[in-house]
Amino acid sequence: MNDLSLQRANAFLAAVSQRVAVGETLRETPAEIGRDLDLPDPLSTARAVRALIARRRLEPANGSYRLLDARPLDPGERESLGRRPRRKVVPSEGLPAAAGRSGGSYSDLGRAVADKLVELGRENAELRAEVRQLREDARDAKSAREDADRRARALAERSRELEGRAEMAEANLRSLLASARTTAKQDTPVGDAEMAAILGVLRGDEAEAIDGAVAAEEPTAAG
Repeated sequence: MNDLSLQRANAFLAAVSQRVAVGETLRETPAEIGRDLDLPDPLSTARAVRALIARRRLEPANGSYRLLDARPLDPGERESLGRRPRRKVVPSEGLPAAAGRSGGSYSDLGRAVADKLVELGRENAELRAEVRQLREDARDAKSAREDADRRARALAERSRELEGRAEMAEANLRSLLASARTTAKQDTPVGDAEMAAILGVLRGDEAEAIDGAVAAEEPTAAG
């Protein structure tokens, strides 16, 4: 294990020990803890978990992990669940002689097979844990993407609404300015209703602007 992997594993172990006591099962997922620690990717989180399991700091339990020991990993610390050294294969022609000398060749073979089965079972458990973590990461990523899509749709609808209101305000302002120019040519002062409508448009109060425009047009229609 290099220095970077050792630092990440110890940081993950410290985060777990802050959440649960020794002997208790972790409630959060490794993916959530990895995000809290700003680990670069799910693979780094999986490697940290695997290193802690191999050195008897964590163990799989009930679909999660149990804290066995809160001591940080030491540089150069070997795996407690490491691979057993392979036994030398005895040539077939030497089997009878070996059986005569040791009297336990079949027992050694049985132990080797049992050790291999235990090793394969441990590797299978680690792979299952990594697969489960990757599935959780994929589910979180899908949820985040759906939230982003919903926010984007809401912002697009809000943008269209604001564009429509801006176009309506611009049309009202053009109408009021045209009315004001006509009044100015006739040397007639701008009425209070027209002035209120213009101020309403400038302030963005469309309801007030529309009411003012209607009130300003009524005297003209009556005349």
